[in-house]
Amino acid sequence: MYYLTAELFFPPVTLTNSKGILALGGDLSPERLHLAYNSGIFPWFEDGEPITWWSPNPRMVLFLDELVISKSMRNILNRNVFTVTFNQNFRDVILNCQDIKRDGQNGTWITNDMIEAYCTLHELGMAKSVEVWQNEKLVGGLYGIDLGHVFCGESMFSLVSNASKVAFIALVNQLKTTNYKLLDCQVYNPHLESLGCREIDRIDFMEILKSE
Repeated sequence: MYYLTAELFFPPVTLTNSKGILALGGDLSPERLHLAYNSGIFPWFEDGEPITWWSPNPRMVLFLDELVISKSMRNILNRNVFTVTFNQNFRDVILNCQDIKRDGQNGTWITNDMIEAYCTLHELGMAKSVEVWQNEKLVGGLYGIDLGHVFCGESMFSLVSNASKVAFIALVNQLKTTNYKLLDCQVYNPHLESLGCREIDRIDFMEILKSE
């Protein structure tokens, strides 16, 4: 286990422990976060814990051509139930992601410090959001880090059924038009699997990440 100092440095991702944890400490400065994501590393921790840096193996990803849209979801999209925008309300998206209750979690890993750090990244053009609206109300969305050839999804929320899926599908369709190679989803969950995401070896993920 590595303990980071003020030096802008991460050890190689091959040095993670069996859970995928690489290092503790450091800060959430834009420079460190930029280095982390470009190195296949992301922060994930709760209030009261040290900043914890992860690079799991295997890695959950979506190859964009493998997106799965169910028949019922296609029907919802065709009915234009929702309106989708990009990068219009980043702070409200991340605040909703912080507030949403998730099965098996007592709290949230999106701390107030994380919110401010990622809002700064948004102002710098590195963090992006997708907003889903219904009757002019924000009802779903997602945010993540845009590396130019890989989009690293961080979190999504839904206040009405299917709103987060609409955000996810809209993001993938936009990434397809601009020749992105991958949507990084970090760790496995069954909801992502239902959308076509799958786990790959970290070595393969790193090769794609470094192939910009």
